[in-house]
Amino acid sequence: MNRTLIAAALLLASGWAAAHDGHGLAGAHWHASDLFGLALALAAGAGMVWWRGRK
Repeated sequence: MNRTLIAAALLLASGWAAAHDGHGLAGAHWHASDLFGLALALAAGAGMVWWRGRK
């Protein structure tokens, strides 16, 4: 169940990645929303690590 939910979330999240050329931290320029998305992804990853590590 968890794997299905994670896979679905990752597939649905890819729609937010569509943008103009040169977009993103590795591109020619980036926006504040790019940094917010990166911070949100890092927080989600840390939350998953914490959630799986607790007993």
